[in-house]
Amino acid sequence: MCRVPAFVSALLLALPGLAYAQDRDNARYDPERGSPWTFELGGGTENRSKGASKSGGDAYVFGEVQYNAASGFYADAEFETIDAGGSDVETEVEAGWQFSGGGFDFDTSVSHKWRVDADPGQDHAAVEFQFDVMRDFGAADARFRVEHSPDGLGSTEAWTWIETRMRFPVADRWQAGLTVGRREQDDAPDYTGWSAGVAYELTEIVELELAWHGTDISDQGEQYEDALVAAVLIAF
Repeated sequence: MCRVPAFVSALLLALPGLAYAQDRDNARYDPERGSPWTFELGGGTENRSKGASKSGGDAYVFGEVQYNAASGFYADAEFETIDAGGSDVETEVEAGWQFSGGGFDFDTSVSHKWRVDADPGQDHAAVEFQFDVMRDFGAADARFRVEHSPDGLGSTEAWTWIETRMRFPVADRWQAGLTVGRREQDDAPDYTGWSAGVAYELTEIVELELAWHGTDISDQGEQYEDALVAAVLIAF
């Protein structure tokens, strides 16, 4: 049974969610920008993805560069520090297409990930597919995401992640948000993961974030235990 804490259930009704540093949307083409290139840098007190830890409770940093064409095509390359399978760094290249229709925005992509210097016997590379559907509701917005890999990193085989994210502003420069998702996977435990928190727009390019991450299998080890994570995101 999915055991989502009461405070998360309350936030789901009251605070439709936000995009944390670990849950960034891909940049979209903007004809008013002087360049098709975007850059993101940042870090946090822990690297959390889909509610679970990727850094063993340690702080992490990340960086990304992305190219967006007027056609909706985009490509990006990124890195993030981790502590998994003997590797300290995970890299990724991604290509995708963004389009709109019927009042919705769509984003579909394929990516290839590598873990640098992973332990022998650990899968150090994987292909992942992602599909997002997004829509604005006044000042609020929602996103539905499906991710799948036929053969995951490390010892995990095929996995699928399905999530819903909601966000809306709560004050000037402040945004609150919640993400809840379900991960089904082979050779690793299935679980429900979530994150809830707030972000503050310090400047036009700097965002400060504080979020609570957790899963419904915290008894399976530190990786799945709840954690409060502070992060900073710089995007330009």
